[in-house]
Amino acid sequence: MIRSAQPSDVPAIHALIRELAAYERALEDAKATEEQLREALFGAHPAVFGLIAEEAGETVGFALWFRNFSTWTGTHGVYLEDLYVRPEARGGGHGRALLAELARICVERGYARFEWSVLDWNEPAIGFYTALGAEAMDEWTVRRLSGEPLRALAAQADSAREPANGAVPLSN
Repeated sequence: MIRSAQPSDVPAIHALIRELAAYERALEDAKATEEQLREALFGAHPAVFGLIAEEAGETVGFALWFRNFSTWTGTHGVYLEDLYVRPEARGGGHGRALLAELARICVERGYARFEWSVLDWNEPAIGFYTALGAEAMDEWTVRRLSGEPLRALAAQADSAREPANGAVPLSN
């Protein structure tokens, strides 16, 4: 069964994120707290959305996603941040069901794209996604700013934000 995440699912989602991070050999990088997840998913301005896969009343997997936007199509899309099914539940169709539900959301809402990233060493996932018809975007390379480089670039924005001629500074 696939359903929307509820506030009571946050501890299970947090545990699954930690399992995923361990699988991806990056447990030390998984620093999100249950409180942060609760705010992101269910706060006043949710920034991310979740789906839960259940089997016999137990949470066996999850998907966390957010809306993105394509300037080329002029429409929103779905970016799948995380998809994880516990090893003992793999092969039961949960991953496919989570992806199918996200595809349904895209089609129902008129979104043009459904995208995600996969680690280049994760051959089982790559094979699974290829079998679904997902295309590798090999000509694109992901870039990331974090830590000190992110802070250094942000500091350069201060001078660009000065209001001129009564203009209002940028804000959320």
